[in-house]
Order: sequence, then structure tokens, then C-alpha cells
Amino acid sequence: MAKKIVPDELWNIVEPLLPPEPPKHEGGRPRISNRAALTGILFVLKSGIPWEMLPQEMGCGSGVTCWRRLRDWHDAGVWEKLHQTLLSHLQEAEQLDWDRACMDSASIKAKKGGSATGPNPADRGRPGTKRHLLTDRQGTPLAVVLSGANMHDSIPLSVLLDTIKPVAGRSGRPRQRPTKLHADKAYDFARCRRACRRRHIQARIARRGVEDTQRLGRHRWVVERTFAWLEQMRRLATRYERRTDIHYAFTLIGCSLICFNRLKRQF
Repeated sequence: MAKKIVPDELWNIVEPLLPPEPPKHEGGRPRISNRAALTGILFVLKSGIPWEMLPQEMGCGSGVTCWRRLRDWHDAGVWEKLHQTLLSHLQEAEQLDWDRACMDSASIKAKKGGSATGPNPADRGRPGTKRHLLTDRQGTPLAVVLSGANMHDSIPLSVLLDTIKPVAGRSGRPRQRPTKLHADKAYDFARCRRACRRRHIQARIARRGVEDTQRLGRHRWVVERTFAWLEQMRRLATRYERRTDIHYAFTLIGCSLICFNRLKRQF
């Protein structure tokens, strides 16, 4: 039997986060259910197909309907709440390891341009978007920031660290800062180390011309694996959305699905 695109365990987490449905008007087509719309959104995310090619036999309504639901739920903060809720569940299950965090970035092509894009120096100056990602020791995504592909990796470090919201789930104060941060030589700047010290984080950044990057690779490989997990969702392998908020919504959902896959082991 084929797996459900939206399993019951995931729907039970998502449903309470959704905003109330708007008042129904007399006449017209019946409103597509929220679960059906979420199924269409995840199908587009994982398969990478254009919205207009969403199969009607799936019962998800039109691609336009699912796109609007994705947009409206993003405006309501649903995807950020979903990611935060899943992190809290992982924290409660003692599945988040804050002792070491890893930071890195990866660029993807941006087919239609838009904001948070720039000439990618690794792709002959073609438009691209860069994902800046911070994970825990196991590769669980804690925060993600988007920028143009021409932005240096080290510039959004402070923003990325501050994007982590306090994660509750266990007794005591909610956790927000990792103990140690691992990063490669692209972050070897005094301002990056100062930013970590101000947040009481021990910086373990490879020093240019001094340390071999391979010494830190035994810790940083997990963030590379997380990038690979994200790009397995075909809609995230290349940016097709001109609107940055839509692409960011997809990225947050991708991070949430990675968290959910880890959490499934506890069910």
C-alpha cells in the first residue's frame, strides 16, 4: 500500500496550527478540505511538478487553490509554528543535541529571479539563491535564512543565530543557543567569533592557512547531509518561485519534514 502523503501523525500536529476557515458563502463550489490542500502542497514540494499539473484525481483541487492555501498559511505563520512545534516535540523526546551545532550554506539556481537572488559566482554569474542553514549535532535543522547567491557565507551568521527561537519541551528554561558552533574556513573572521562570544557560544571555526578542513569534517558532515535531504524534495533542488515568501515557505516545510521524520521514530 502506498504511503499517505499526509500521514495521520503529521496531520494531528498541523491541524491545530491552521487558521479558522473563512465564512462559507451560499452557492459555488465546496471548499477543498485543509488536509487535501496540504496533500497537494506536499506533492508539489516532493515531486517538483508545476502547480498547474497537479493531478485532479488526487482530490486536492486545482494547483491555484493549493498555491493560495500555501500563501495564506505562510502569511498566518503556520509553517514557522509547525517547525517550532516539531522542534519542541524532539526536545521533549530528548532528540535534540545542543552540545554541537553546525553551520553552512548551499546555492541553488533561481530560474525566475526575484528577491533574495544574485549572480552565483560558482554558476557563471547566473541568478541563484543561497540557503544558510544551522543544524544540531544530528543534522536537525534549527534555523534557515535565504539570501542572494553572491552573498558571502559569513555575513548572515548573526542573523542565523538569532533566528533560532527558544525551544521548550523539557523542564527548565527553553533552549535557544548551542554550546559550540562548528563552521568551515568561510566563517574565519573576527566578527564571526565576536558574534558567537556575545551569545555565549564557543566558536569552532577552521582557521585559514592553519587548520586542515578535514579535522572539522567529522562534525560538519551532518549539515551537508541535511542539504542533501532538502534537495531530495525536487521543488527545493531549484528555485522556481519568483516570490521569495513562497520559496521560503517550501523551505520551512522541508525543514519540518526532516524534523518529522526524526520524530516518527518515537511514535
